[in-house]
Amino acid sequence: MTDYFNNPMPDEDILKISSLGLAHMGDAVYELLVRSMLCHMGKATSKGLHNAAITYVSAKAQAAAAKKILPLLTQDELDAYKRGRNAKVHSVPHSATYEEYHMATGLETLFGYLYLKGYMDRINELFAIIMEG
Repeated sequence: MTDYFNNPMPDEDILKISSLGLAHMGDAVYELLVRSMLCHMGKATSKGLHNAAITYVSAKAQAAAAKKILPLLTQDELDAYKRGRNAKVHSVPHSATYEEYHMATGLETLFGYLYLKGYMDRINELFAIIMEG
């Protein structure tokens, strides 16, 4: 049985995934981090989890998160972020500006890249920085 939670991919395979494919993966990773954090904070009901999660996973919130960590990224991480930020998207939600949405897509792409590389410690490090007051 394959352990998809602990199965790093080689760079050449990750490069075959589109930037929006990486963002799709990163969106799930980021959402799981947020939901896990909220459960640890005592948000125990479905409604409470959903309402609290929205404040962290919106494009506006993710753009702010990206701004916090951008100066701390390695060159490979920055390349992954830029790959997502520069992706051609077909629609932007009304709750975010074009720039915010692209920054959020970059953040999601970064988290997808780190997850597929198997860099869980780095994911946790960056997420902790994002969640600092």
